[in-house]
This record gives sequence, C-alpha cells and structure tokens, in this order.
Amino acid sequence: MKKFNIRKVLDGLTAASSSSSSSSATAQPGTPRENDVVQETLQSEHFQLCKTVRHGFPYQPSSMAFDPVQKILAIGTQSGALRLFGRAGVECYCQHESGAAVIQLQFLINEGALVSALADDSIHLWNLRQKIPAILHSLKFNRERITYCHLPFQSKWLYIGTERGNIHIVNVESFTLSGYVIMWNKAIELSTKTHPGPVVHISDNPMDEGKLLIGFECGVVVLWDLKCKKADYRYNYDEAIHSVDWHHEGKQFVCSHSDGTLTTWNVRAPAKPAQIITPHGKQPKDGKKPEPCKPILKVEYKTTRAGDPFHVLSGGLSYDTVGRRACLTVMHGKSTAVLEMDYPIVDFLTLCETPYPNDFQEPYAVVVLLEKDLVVIDLGQIGYPIFENPYPLTIHESPVTCCEYFADCPAELIPALYSVGSRQKRQGYSKKEWPISGGNWGQGTQSYPEIIITGHADGSIKFWDASAFMLQVLYKLKTAKVFERARGKEEKPSADIVEEDPFAIQTLSWCPESRMLCVAGVSAHVIAYRFSKQEVTTEEVQLLEVRMQGEFTDGDSPDPGGDQTPTQLTPGASSSPQESEPLAQPSTGSNSSDGPRDNIPCLQVRSSPLKQSPGYQVELVIQLVWVSGEPPQPITSLAINSSYGLVVFGNSSGLAVVDYLQKTLLLNMGTTELYSPSDPYQRQPRSPRKQRQPSGALGDSNDGSNTSEDRCKSPTSGSTSPCNSDDERKQRFIEKVKSKSRRFSKTVANDFDAKDNSFTRSRSSSVTSIDRESREAISAFHFCESYPRKNDSLISPCLLVGTTQGSVMMVALSLPPGGDQRLQQPVGISSCGTLVSLKGDILTMALLDSTGALLPPSYEPWYDPNASDEEKEKTRRRRPASPPSSQEGPDSQFAVLCSEKQAKVVAMPSHTRIYKHNITESSFVLRADVVQMAGANCIACFCANGHIMTLSLPSLRPLLDVNYLPLTDMRIARTFSFSNLGQALYLTSATEIQRITYSQETCDNLQEMLSELFTPVETPEAPNRGFFKGLFGGGAQSLDREDLFGETAAGKASRSLAQHIPGPGGMEGMKGAASGVVGDLARARIALDERGQKLGELEERTAAMMASADSFSKHAHDMMLKYKDKKWYQL
Repeated sequence: MKKFNIRKVLDGLTAASSSSSSSSATAQPGTPRENDVVQETLQSEHFQLCKTVRHGFPYQPSSMAFDPVQKILAIGTQSGALRLFGRAGVECYCQHESGAAVIQLQFLINEGALVSALADDSIHLWNLRQKIPAILHSLKFNRERITYCHLPFQSKWLYIGTERGNIHIVNVESFTLSGYVIMWNKAIELSTKTHPGPVVHISDNPMDEGKLLIGFECGVVVLWDLKCKKADYRYNYDEAIHSVDWHHEGKQFVCSHSDGTLTTWNVRAPAKPAQIITPHGKQPKDGKKPEPCKPILKVEYKTTRAGDPFHVLSGGLSYDTVGRRACLTVMHGKSTAVLEMDYPIVDFLTLCETPYPNDFQEPYAVVVLLEKDLVVIDLGQIGYPIFENPYPLTIHESPVTCCEYFADCPAELIPALYSVGSRQKRQGYSKKEWPISGGNWGQGTQSYPEIIITGHADGSIKFWDASAFMLQVLYKLKTAKVFERARGKEEKPSADIVEEDPFAIQTLSWCPESRMLCVAGVSAHVIAYRFSKQEVTTEEVQLLEVRMQGEFTDGDSPDPGGDQTPTQLTPGASSSPQESEPLAQPSTGSNSSDGPRDNIPCLQVRSSPLKQSPGYQVELVIQLVWVSGEPPQPITSLAINSSYGLVVFGNSSGLAVVDYLQKTLLLNMGTTELYSPSDPYQRQPRSPRKQRQPSGALGDSNDGSNTSEDRCKSPTSGSTSPCNSDDERKQRFIEKVKSKSRRFSKTVANDFDAKDNSFTRSRSSSVTSIDRESREAISAFHFCESYPRKNDSLISPCLLVGTTQGSVMMVALSLPPGGDQRLQQPVGISSCGTLVSLKGDILTMALLDSTGALLPPSYEPWYDPNASDEEKEKTRRRRPASPPSSQEGPDSQFAVLCSEKQAKVVAMPSHTRIYKHNITESSFVLRADVVQMAGANCIACFCANGHIMTLSLPSLRPLLDVNYLPLTDMRIARTFSFSNLGQALYLTSATEIQRITYSQETCDNLQEMLSELFTPVETPEAPNRGFFKGLFGGGAQSLDREDLFGETAAGKASRSLAQHIPGPGGMEGMKGAASGVVGDLARARIALDERGQKLGELEERTAAMMASADSFSKHAHDMMLKYKDKKWYQL
C-alpha cells in the first residue's frame, strides 16, 4: 500500500499568495490579532495520506484462483488489480504497476504466495505472508506471448505455455528460467504441416508427475514424457480445444471443444475418443451427429468416492437459444442441471475437499466469477442452492449516483439499521458456512461507528456499516415505491424530464442523531423520511407541489394566468393537475394545441395505500412542477433540520423552504431576492411569471444543456459542440465539474467515455453564454443558531445560503413554541442580506464558537413516530441552542466559509473578515468539508487537479497538500466524501469504493488494523497408496524435477528470452510490515536481514570472482601447453 510523501508546511507560515491575515482584519479597530484568537492544536505532523482498504466487486474481472488449504480466493482484473478474499471482513487489494490485464493466477498452495500472469507477458510472484502483499520477483518474456500457466501442487517448477506452442519452465523460488524447453515441433507429429496454435492447457498426470499433458488450440493433445523428452501419445480431434481436465486416477481425461462437445479419452487409446457427448445438442433420430453448439469454454471433471463424478462446464448452449443468459451446467450421473446466471461467466472453479490431484476430489461447491457478481453454488444440496455472499459486492447493483460518509455516528444507529435491514434478506440460501473462510481480522484500535450511504440510479439508497475497515450492508430503502410506475412505453408519463432512471438519487441530507433523511431526485423531487421500528400503512402519501421559476427583468410582465397555490397540501396524487393535462404532449416544452405544459410534476405519486415496512417511512413528498412549458431545474442543494422541522432546497431558479411538520411551503423565492434585506415572506404568493431564460444551467457557465432531451445525458458530456481531442475534453471537464451543481442520468460511471458530440437536438430556445452565466444557483445550505444581522446581540435560528456566484446570505428563522403551537402557528422567515462574498461556488459552511469548537446544527433526538404519545413525549425535546459566549469582546462566533477557490473566516456578529486563504488559482475545489480531527477542527478539500489539502481553523493555515490523483474523473468528482477523524472515500470504479485516510495516527496503526491473509495451517496428509499399490507400483509416481530442470541437467536458458526483475516486495515489504507495536524489533530484524542479504550478495560475488579467476587460470594454462614446444615461426 503506497504512502505519500507530504509537502509539510511550516506551522504559522503560509505562502505569500495565501496570506492568512487580511487587510480588513487589521483595519478594524478592536479586532483580535491572528495569534490571539484561538489556540490551535492541529499541526502538519497530525496528517499523512494513504489508502486503507477497497470494497466492492472487482471491476472488470478476468481471472480467478483458490487456495484449498488456506481457503483464500484471488481475483485478477483487466486493469492489473488483484483482490484477495477470505472470511467475511478479510479483503485485500493490490495493483500491478503495468496495469496490464491479469490472464491467469496460480496459488502456491499453503505457501502464502501467488503467481500472476499478465497480458504484457510478465509473470509475478506475490508474497501473501505480509498484510500488504508485495511482489518478490518478476519475469518479463521478450520474444513469446504467454497463454497458459500450470504449477503442480507442492512443486517449485512453473510450466508456461506460449502463443508459439512452446513450453518454458520457471523456478518460482529464484524466478529463473530452466534450460529445459518443450518445443512445439517436437511435441506434434513430424508429418504435420501446420502449426498447432497456442498452448491452451498444461497439466501433469495425477498418477505420474513425469507425464505432462499439453493441449494445443487446433485440437491436438500431447502426453509428453519429461524424462525421455518425447511424446508418448498424441490425441487428435477436428475441433479446437478450450480446456482439459483429468480423472484423478490418471487413466482418462476430458476435453471441451468449440463445437459444444466433450470428448473423453483413455490415455492408452489415442486413436479415437472413448466418448463424445454434446450436453446441449439436439440428438437427431437418424443417428447423425448432433447440431453444433456454442463453444464449451471450460470443463472440470471431479470424482466422488460414493457416487457418480461431476462434470461442471460453462458455455455449450445451442445456437437457437438467442438472448438466453449465460449458464453453468452441472452433470452428475444421469441428471443435468442448467443454472442461469445474471451476467456472463468469466471463470469458475470447483472447490474440492483435497488439494491432491491423485485422490477422490469430493467436490462441494462451485465458485462462479461473473462480469459483475460472484456466486458460490452448493453441490451438496438438492437443487444446488447458492451460498449467501458475506462480501459487500452489491455496491453497483444499480449505478451509484451519490455517496456520503459519516464517521463517529451515534452508537445505537448501526444496531437499529441492522435490525430493520435483516428483515429484507432473501430466503433460500444454502444452510452451510461460506466456504471461502481463510485469513484473520485485523486488531484495529478504531472502535467508533462509521456509516456510508450510497444513492443509486434506480432510486434506492443503501446504508453500509463501514466500521473497523469492513463494509456490510445494513439497510436498503427504495424511494421509487412512492411513485406510480409506468407499465409500458405507451403509459410513460409525458412530463418525464429524463428518459432513463427518473428516480435516480441526486443528493441527500441525513441527520444521524434524529435519523431524519431527505433525498432529492433527478426528476426534481424531494422526499423526507422518518425512521420507525414499526410497520405502518399510509393511506395517502402527503404531497406538496412547488412552482419554482427563474428571474425576470423589468421588461417582463406577470402572466395573467391563474394564481398558483403552492402552499396547498395535496394528499395523494388524486388532485394532481396531471389529470387535466393531456398525456400525449411531447416533452420538449414546446407549445401544443392545448397550450404549454404547466403545473405538472415530472412523476406521479401513487394514489393507492402504501405499506411501509419498519425502517425509513415517507413523511412528505415535494415535487417541482413544469412552468410554462419548461421543465423544473435540477435540485442543486438540500438540507433538513429536525429541530426546526424544516426542509430547504435550491436550484438555479431559487430556493424553497418547507415545513414538513405542517406540510406547508414557507418560502419560494428567486436567488436575487435574497440580496434584499427586507422581509419578502410577508407578501402573498406571486402569480406565475414568464421566463426569460427557459432552461438555463445550474449556475455553470459551461453547461447549458438542460432541455428534456439533454437532461438525461451523461454528466461528462455537457458541451453543445463536439470536442475531438483528449486535451479539450479534459479542459471541458475541469471547467465543468461543479461540486453541488450536480446533474446526471443513468450512470455516473462513464468518466470520459461519453461522447461530447452526443447532443444532436437543438435547445428549445436559444440561451446565450451570458444568460447562463447570470443564472445564479443555490449551492449550499447550513442551519445554525447565530446572529441574523450585523451587530445583533441575541442568537436565534438561522439559515446560511451559499450560491454559485460566491455569495453567502443569512436568513433568519422565527420558530413558534414547541408542542401543539408548533403545529398550528406559522414559521417566520426573513432575509437578512449578504454576509460575505467569495470567488466561485460556495461548497461548505460551518460555525465555530469563540474557542474554535464546532457548533453543529441543533437537532431533535430520535423518537419513533408510530410509538405511543407517552413515549414520544419522553424523547421529544428540542436540543437547546448554544448559550452566548462569555468571551469579552463583541464577537463570540466564527463563520467558516469555503468556495471553489478560497476560504474565509468571518467574526460574528460584526461580520469582520479575520482570515482568508486562496486555496487554488489554476484549478478549483470539488469537495470541501469541515471535519473533526485529533480533537480539533479543520477544512478538508479535494481539488479537480487531484490535490488533497487541509486547512487549520480558524486561522486557515495549510497543514497538508498532497498530489493524490494525477487526473480526476467525473465519478471520483461526484462521489468524493470527507468524514471526521481523518477518513475519506470515493468511488474508484463503477463497482468499487476506495477508502483513504489523511490521519497520521491511522497511517501509523494501519498494519495492525488490516486483516491477515495467511494463517499457519497444516497441509492435509497425502492419500494412502495402499499395500498392493505400494507393492506393485500402482500408486502415484513421483519425479525429481530438480534433476530434470535444474541448471546442472538442463543448462541455462537464453538470456534474451526473458528478463528477471527483482520485486520491491522483499525488504520493502518487510519495512512496511515493521510498524506498530513490534516496530523496533521488526526493524532490528530487518537490519539483520539486510546485513545478511548484503553479506550473502558479497559472498556470491566473491564466489563468482573466484570462479572467473579459476576459469582464466585454466584457459591460460591451456594456452601455455598449446604453444609450449612450438618455435616462433610455427606460431
């Protein structure tokens, strides 16, 4: 695991371009100086960046191997990654530097080592005996392409087959090539005129290690005698071979072919197969050959003591099964079971009781690696049920569209979520224990609860327990249940603004203490949820429709249309205006014969009763409606506060505040109206107005494609003109990604794959770049208890509002008393004008007290909404506001504000800016969070150029700056999330979450916290040969491979054939393992080992010099004897 060197920054000093103390601070009389404000404890020594663990399904898997003694599974991917799995919670990730696809993996069974073969013709030896596996040796072939590898059990000689048909032999201890080579032209018949093709199979006879079975692609199989260096038998078949497997007695083997047939051969009868079957072929009545089928890509032949053998195979279906899903076929005796898979099969392995190939195999399970899943089938139960998978491999069940990370949550949260989530588990799994059970958990010191929430394209939300470097799904919430589903294309609501995944989650706000959850979807809908442990049936889903529209200039006049009634509560969907709107209108927003679409939501809330299971239950659905033929703008920011009973959300049209207790709309105003310090809420609801800018961008000047057509495109393709070069595309990405102005469709996993010229239709109306620039969207919210106006003396509930133009506004909230009055009296809202202005989008805001401690938003402790009134009263109490500071001086709070470009700290209530820091000039910040770290607070930032930075609070001193990612793609930009205690994560691929830490303490203790792959296990005893077999030589024949393949007998291999590369995993891997409790002892041992290694190298060099001197002496002596008696004229 790679650690990063940190560019330490001298504490108390910053770069000249990022001056901490501003001129405005010093200009104000009475403002405290920088060193007098707060005593800060965080130093740069508290920070270090390193990767910790990777969760999820290996992206684009390509190969698989299993150690039957250690019970560890290894999976290789097309990008050169290795994922190793043991028991639940034991996972490991490592990466080949070249990034080439892993074509094959071979365990050194029970040795704690793994050999990987890559598509770039290199093989690598991994040491798994350390917590962070490392490469010990590498061998790069120069002249031949590797196609197949085979490592016999308890052997140190690795057979490598090549594309040319040759077989080379590698010593896995030294990773040197043997001089023994099996050439293709020696293996096949001399009379054969064509090349046999690549080697597709190598295996030794289970009963005779001296006989090697070689399969060539063309259909030729050769049994090679290693001692005599000749072919004993050759087996020819007309169809190409895909795989071969032995019967454990070594008298028969079976081949799978490209025409869907299986041929069984007796070793001593090479003339013709003993049996030919086509498992899925239709047998003609006239005795002719069955119709050819699809290739059988792999077959495994496993025997049992009591009963018939198993044939397990993939592929081989008949060609008339078009559109049928991939299948695994299990043939046992006369029964044939065809098991359909959800995804194409990459590889499969049959797990057997013994690692010895010459014993009854006793298969008990089949591990099937699919393109997007891992399935383990129980062969011991009728019907072949699957095992329940304990790994977190379902992150990508639906594409992830947003991700949030919460460290140090309330302790009772995880048990509560687990209890409701355990009822959602499927039934029908195998009752046996998960068979991949190797390794041990790490001895972590991190005991705080961690929760990850992922939002998905199908509208589902998953809660994950991420404590102690593990990941386990706790609970799944399906938000789409609230809406009616269209049964067919004809019934699809015409008001949809996205063609696919209309329920996709765009952003979410969660309060762990009150367990209130609020989600915003791509169809401009917001849903508020409460958590309950009791099941309830909701007769009518509470619905609130909100009409948000863009700003208008003096030239616009109000539309004489009917008055809007946004505050009206609409129970269910029965009174929705959709009923009066014809459903056949095109969704382009253009005028039709019935007039433009208006007051119609994008989705239809279900009208039938909704049965809600224990867990999260719908409190209120809020939908934005179409305005004068234009779809509602995507929601760019969202916040919920349980103490105030409010939900607030914003987009490029403005912001809306909803009271979810009274189910009423409190405020709906355009962004520009916030700038006025007057109280806008006293006005009556306004009439609908004509829009000057029908569908502008989300405050992003480079992304103006928001027609109903373009809204469903990939977030990476926001340009209306084609982009041809990679540089242009990357530049557009840098210009376009805005953290909170998020817009997406079906998948966030497209990175740069989306074609930038995919916009084929023109916008519904022309919007110039100047118009788009003027559209100011809401980008951030923060509920707090502060001073609403400048120089106020009393603290009251407030809302901080940040925009894409860098403005931060304060909104004062006037809450009625609790109890029944809270449900009857309205909440008062008044805008207090601009607090401060920064460069770029506002990303995050927070409040500190006079000592620098974080002032979190107030919350209401959780209570079960379906419990009795007495229980509710016991738990329902609003957390009191923080008392005013007793510090002398006018200012008792600090507002922390961070945008894409800079951070500022403003004293409250004087509104004096006391600190300012320019975070980046050439790039911009994608994600920023105020986090707790080592008992203090700091700002953590992730930039579009890949840098991760932290700034102290309140003085904004740079503490960490690491160039972590060379180029940020859209997926990482959208899913990066910081959390408390130095934790962060992002989606590194469409299926995997990468967790990182920026805490020095966590980095130091990483070795102890990581799980252990290798555990000392005794190798099972070899099968008993029996008396008669031992007497008459009928048992397994051993072979001294050292005598055959060693340098003494076989000589040296050609140096140009392959290049040996010593890996970094030797001493470097041990150095990495030498941290933690026994660090000093381990370092001392390493020093001794290094000294011993150097002495050994010196001894080897000395021996080589002596050998060279002896050789020189011998040659000199020979020359002297040759010319000793010759005269000078005879020379």
